[in-house]
Amino acid sequence: MSTAAAQDQIIIPDDIAKSVLLPASYANEAGIVHPALTWLRANMPFARAEVEGYAPTWLATKHADIMEIERTPTVFRSGLGEPYINSLVDTRFLSEMNEGRRGLDTLANMDAPEHTKIKNVTGSWFMPANVRKREESIRAIARQSVEKLLSYGGEVDFFKDIALYYPLRVIMSLFGVPPEDEPTMLKLTQDMFGNSDPDLQRKDVPATPEAAARAWRAAILEFHEYFDKLADDRRANPTDDLASIIANAQVDGEPLPGSFVNGYYIAIATAGHDTTSATTATAVQQLAAHPEQLEAVRADPSLIPGLVDEALRWASPVKHFHRIIGEDTEFRGQQLRAGDSLMLMYPSANRDEEVFTDPFSFDLTRKPNKHIAFGYGPHQCLGQHVAKLEMRIFFEELLPRLKSIELAGPVSYVQANFLSGPKTLPIRFKAA
Repeated sequence: MSTAAAQDQIIIPDDIAKSVLLPASYANEAGIVHPALTWLRANMPFARAEVEGYAPTWLATKHADIMEIERTPTVFRSGLGEPYINSLVDTRFLSEMNEGRRGLDTLANMDAPEHTKIKNVTGSWFMPANVRKREESIRAIARQSVEKLLSYGGEVDFFKDIALYYPLRVIMSLFGVPPEDEPTMLKLTQDMFGNSDPDLQRKDVPATPEAAARAWRAAILEFHEYFDKLADDRRANPTDDLASIIANAQVDGEPLPGSFVNGYYIAIATAGHDTTSATTATAVQQLAAHPEQLEAVRADPSLIPGLVDEALRWASPVKHFHRIIGEDTEFRGQQLRAGDSLMLMYPSANRDEEVFTDPFSFDLTRKPNKHIAFGYGPHQCLGQHVAKLEMRIFFEELLPRLKSIELAGPVSYVQANFLSGPKTLPIRFKAA
């Protein structure tokens, strides 16, 4: 923590604050969000945004600051609010619907010791040694996905037709959800995370001011209905899949409550593929933009892990996480009060000029690559080893089969300030 004397609160200019906070900005992240974040890093690296329709919130934009905040979860709390920023209208609606409780009993909404106990339910399953045991089955799915790509004969929307489905199939196979139910999982994920995007919004939700919150809640209720049945089945007929481990888990000698089982299921079934889809598509987009890097990684597959890490840095599919200040404290010379909101801006941290040389250049040979796309500290993404493994395997299978890639039209992006990435990615390719 800074020991400097606290200054008057620094208020971010309105246009900059809106560029970072509003979901619509992320439909043009490169043209709107990143210029604003670059300005903030240079001029107001830790300051307060006051945007109409949203609660005032501090924005942390520097890599080192975000790491320090993540290392101090007793002050910068996850369990006092939702993991992402909502509008005031949406916040009010969800608070009323949830009767003041948190919306989901999931790790992102928890502090220690609760967080530690619940994380331990699957902690060993997600360790690298155990994840590597799944390599053969993941590789089989990757090969199927590559064959599907090649079947398009030279032109495809890589995001809609390939990137959406490969990580979905991987996570559902590990999870134990049958292939015929994957369209349901995909639809509900888009209902949750794309509820600010007109193209992805549910058609059965009225266009009221709190429509995004209504769509989110409707998706949660449908997830609960599906996963209640899945959990009951795994208790009656346990297997070695992840769903069985969670359904039959005990904490402090007691079965994991149903809301916690569903919270785990929803987190894995949504973030477990949505973020990886965005990153996989981003890697392909950048290889299309940089044919010399495509040639290099095709010639030397040992560069694939570097490609994955650089795609993670570049995409930063989790745009922010939300924290609530748990006690009066001082940070970067600013006086923070208990109850204040704080956004950790990961795309900004992953373009920080003090950490990354030439941060706006995509470089799959970048070393070191200290990105924090998976977060940092106790809330670092539990599934990061699965995500990196499945992306590495996908490119090991894809790149020997491709001679060239180029963009075949404009790329569009999801309008969302929490989880966002490509929405369409039309490419032309030549098979090797």
